[in-house]
Amino acid sequence: MKVTKILLPICGLLIILFGCSQGNRYNTTGNPTPEDFLENKDADIFLLDGIVFSNAQDVEWVAELEYKLGKRIGEITKQTDNASRFKDGTANKLQVGTKIYETDTPAFIAIVNDKEIPYLKMIEG
Repeated sequence: MKVTKILLPICGLLIILFGCSQGNRYNTTGNPTPEDFLENKDADIFLLDGIVFSNAQDVEWVAELEYKLGKRIGEITKQTDNASRFKDGTANKLQVGTKIYETDTPAFIAIVNDKEIPYLKMIEG
């Protein structure tokens, strides 16, 4: 009887602890990676500070934004279509030397040939 009183709560505790830890390990999500986007040949992305930014010029609500150009947050330093070679400053379509600016909205702007192209951070919500 004493063994059952001790063993039953210990087993219950172990089931709860192991059940929760396994669930967290396999159900975590993170921000998208370049690999997630480059499966699509039409993707237009760059990577800054470990975050993927995706071209948003065809997103209606982004096209309607009125924004003020803010400070420069980065520059494209490398171009590749190979996801494993992406590092900060890498793009797959934007040319090396393209400057990236923040705005007072969720959009970020790449300036290409005096044209402002909006990009959005791809963050898992």
